[in-house]
This record gives sequence, C-alpha cells and structure tokens, in this order.
Amino acid sequence: MTLSFCKSPLAQTAIISFVCLLCPGMYNALNTIGNAGNISNKISNIANIAIYITLTVSGIIGGSVINLMGIRWTVFSSCLTYAIYSASYIVLAYTESEIYTIVSAVALGVGAGILWSAQGMITMSYPRHDEKGRYISVFWAIFNLGGFIGGSVLFAVNYNFDMVSIVAPVPEVGYIVFVMLNIIGAVCALFLVPSVQVVRGDGTYAVLEQHTDAPNEAAEVLKLFKDRWALLLLPMCFSSNFFYTYQWNGFNGVLFNSRTRGFNTMVYWVSQMTAVYAISFLYDCKLFGRRKRGVLSLVLFAVLANVMWGCTLIIQLGYTHGQLAEKPTDYSGGLIDLTQVRRAVGPIVLFSAMGVVDALQQSLAFWLLGVITDDAMMLSRYAGFYKSMQSLGAAIAWQLGALSTPLLYQLIINWGLLNLTIPFTLYFAFNIAADFDEELKKKKNTTVMPMNFIDLS
Repeated sequence: MTLSFCKSPLAQTAIISFVCLLCPGMYNALNTIGNAGNISNKISNIANIAIYITLTVSGIIGGSVINLMGIRWTVFSSCLTYAIYSASYIVLAYTESEIYTIVSAVALGVGAGILWSAQGMITMSYPRHDEKGRYISVFWAIFNLGGFIGGSVLFAVNYNFDMVSIVAPVPEVGYIVFVMLNIIGAVCALFLVPSVQVVRGDGTYAVLEQHTDAPNEAAEVLKLFKDRWALLLLPMCFSSNFFYTYQWNGFNGVLFNSRTRGFNTMVYWVSQMTAVYAISFLYDCKLFGRRKRGVLSLVLFAVLANVMWGCTLIIQLGYTHGQLAEKPTDYSGGLIDLTQVRRAVGPIVLFSAMGVVDALQQSLAFWLLGVITDDAMMLSRYAGFYKSMQSLGAAIAWQLGALSTPLLYQLIINWGLLNLTIPFTLYFAFNIAADFDEELKKKKNTTVMPMNFIDLS
C-alpha cells in the first residue's frame, strides 16, 4: 500500500527524480566520461545513434503510452532497459561482440521515450503555477546527482591510471555498479501513484479525471505537428542534446586522461545542479510577469552560451584529434591530468561552463512548456514531443561523430544551432503570456474532486 505522503506533488517529483538519477543519470555519467568508458568511440557512437533514432519515435508516442497504460509499471519497465544497456558493456568486454550492445541500445531508446514523457508530465503539471521553477530545480538537482555519482565511480576506479599518457577503459566492476543502480531505480518507480491521486498543498487535485483511448491519443499526437507552441520550441528541442557528442567525446573524451575525465564528469553535473537552482528563483519570481521572466532567462542563457562557445573555439584551434592507436593527441603538451594545475584549470572550468549552459537551456525549455497549460495529459505529449525532437538532433550529432567529422566543424554546427534557437524562443516567450492568462482566469478558485477512476498504474 502506497503511503499517503507519496501523493503530494513534491513527493512524486522527488520519486521520479530519484528514478532518473539512477537510470538516465547513470547513462549520462557513462557518456560524459567520453566513449562510454571505452578507449575507442566506435561502439558508443553506434549505440547512441541507435538509442536516439529509436527515441525519436518512442518520444512521440511516450505520452500517449503513459495516458493509456498509467505511470507506475510503464516507468518500472522503462528503467529495466537502462540496466540491460549497462550490462551490455560487460558482455562486450567478455565477447567483443557489439550486437548485444546495439540491440540493448534500441530497447533503451523505447524505454527512455516513455520515462521522459512521465517525467515531463509530473514536473510540469503537478506543481502550482508559482512553483514550477522550484520543482524543475528539485528534479534537476536530484537527477544530475546521478551523473555526479556515476562520475565519482568512474573517477575512483580509474584513479590509479595516473600517467598522463594513459586512457584506460572502465573496469568491469564499474559497469556492474551501474547495473545495480539502474535496478534500484526501477524499484523506486513502484512508489509512483496514479496521477489522479496527487493532491497539491492547497487541496486542489493536480490532475482531473480524463478518459482517453488509442484513436484519440493517435489524433492528439498528430496535432502536435500543427501546434504553434510545439513548433516554435522545435529548434530549442532539436539543439538541446546536439552538443553532447562534441562536448563529451570531442572535448572531455579527447583532451583529458582517464581519471581527469571522471573528475570532469563530477564537476559538469554539479555545475548543472547549481545553475538550475539559481535560475529557479527567476522562473518563480513574482516581481515579474511570465513574459519578462521568460525573456530575461533567455537573454542570460544566450549570453553565457555564446561566451562558452567562443572560449571553446580558442581551445579547439589547438588540436584536431585525441589519443589514437597509431599516434598521440596533437594537443600541445599531450593529454591533461588534473594534477597539472596550470594546464588543467582553464579546460576544466570551461567544461563546467558547458554544464551550466546545458542546464539553463533544458530548464528554460521545460519551464516554457509548463506554462502552456496545466493539462497533465497534454503536457505528457508535449514532453514526449520535446524528447523526440531532442533525440532526432542527438542522433544526427552522434552520426557526425561516427563519421569522424572534424571537431572544428562539429563546434561550428553546435554554435550555429544555438543562435538559431534564440529568435524562435524569444517569440515564444513574448506571445505565450496572453493565452495562458485567459486559461488561468477560467480555472481561478476552482477545486474539482476526481470521480472514480481506474488506473493501470
């Protein structure tokens, strides 16, 4: 029997946050270190392409799956795909066969689309209007703790590889830890409750009873491709994971030795947690209207992102490749070790700045989506659409990596995509306020008790 305290929006947000900490968080940690902990980036590139191509499809339908099947068991099943994927690298170490890793990557793509749709629905629809920024920050802090823990594991198991010239693969025990954490995440998902049972602190129900069926969900999904809010945010969605290939493999995976890559992973995710906590005060600031909050957040993000990419370009002009089997890196002085303070500080700080910019972009996208509507079923579809378009961009980016596209070209593409998103997002922020004010007026001072509801969760 689920305890009553689990039915509050904050408790449900915390639960889905811990689920994401232990599943997507561990996946992020594995990727942030570069090449999924392998010396070669071949298999990690292929696996990520498979994941994101699959996620492009599963993200679109993920919200509908949640609406039709309920949240608890669908999220539980989705978490198991992360454990299967982590275990595939243990199989790879013993058999040197890449087939299982690629098949498990496809399974992960399906599970991730459903999990992220559930996460988006919870964090965007459960809180009150003046709490959305705080709930996003709670989620982001707990979720990115997963990347920090994963980076700590990878830092610890690689610490003795302290020679500057060494890039060592992650030992098998590291992958075993990842599998165990993924399974714990799946168990945490069983504490999620049916959405219609969630009650806010003011006594209102977060979600009202709404019946749906497969034909209706199919129709609603198709409508997303004509929805002006979804289309305006499409460039932001598309670009929001595009840079991972370059930052994780082409920067962290190329410039640093093994233990420093693990250390950087911890710094990257701590930077994300700090950034989202700080920006949440602006998202929920009652001194400004939603339009001004959205515009100020976008301006802050745009300035910091352009400064970050400009500094990255300066470093990128100093190398073309990392440590290869046939030749060492052409970065001046070779691979960077964290004990080489004068060489390490600048690139490590820059990598942490990449984490800050990532957090600002993704939290802004979620906050903007969250003020479109309070309808949980609609927001689950928006969240799925966001993840789908995000994954389409990521699949293309990982393909660029797999094709060994020069790192300088990858940087230029990422920088260009960043600035392409700004005018569309600015228009979004300027025009959403009036529409949402009308919706708030209709719902003001209404508390509706849900009717009897059968939920498959």
